[in-house]
Amino acid sequence: MLIKNKHQQLNWTKNHGLIPAIIQHAKSGEVLMLGHMNKESMMKTEQTKYVTFFSRSKNRLWTKGEKSGNILKLVNWYADCDHDALLIFVLPHGPTCHNNTSSCFHPGIAELSFLYQLENIISSKKNIPFHPTNTSYTSQLYASGIKRIAQKVGEEGLETALAAISCENKTELVNEASDLIYHLLVLLQHQSLTFNAIVQELQIRHQDKNP
Repeated sequence: MLIKNKHQQLNWTKNHGLIPAIIQHAKSGEVLMLGHMNKESMMKTEQTKYVTFFSRSKNRLWTKGEKSGNILKLVNWYADCDHDALLIFVLPHGPTCHNNTSSCFHPGIAELSFLYQLENIISSKKNIPFHPTNTSYTSQLYASGIKRIAQKVGEEGLETALAAISCENKTELVNEASDLIYHLLVLLQHQSLTFNAIVQELQIRHQDKNP
């Protein structure tokens, strides 16, 4: 749901009618691109829910993906403290960059954004028919069924706890925790859930305790 502060006044005069807009993936947090907006492009973005910029090179409104199909679905937007810059959260359809990468800043990616990429890789293995020659451990896990996957989460959780108690260095704990997170992602994907659902639940709990 798009949430706007209707009383918020954007400063369109400071930069000659244009405001820089940072485009960020709403789920992974990856910074995708930088564009510029004027009043008309902002209005069109809100009306269509697809990000539209003012192209300085074309000297016209430009909806991202109007030719390639790699559109940016609007989720929410915020202005900075001076109201002369925008942060726009989106869900991209296809690669954002014309170089066929997810971000125009490739290969720059935040560490937590890799978790989203890993989740997509795990998800891609879910519907691949298993074959004995398939060396993918993830595919083997899916083929083994939910009971085996759940068992692995339990095993890795116990090993992580034991590593925290017994190990003198942190390497073993990091290794065991990595195994736990990986198997948890497989479990969630098996149940058609994403890690984002966990994050949202934690946010709700935080808001309930800190109204």
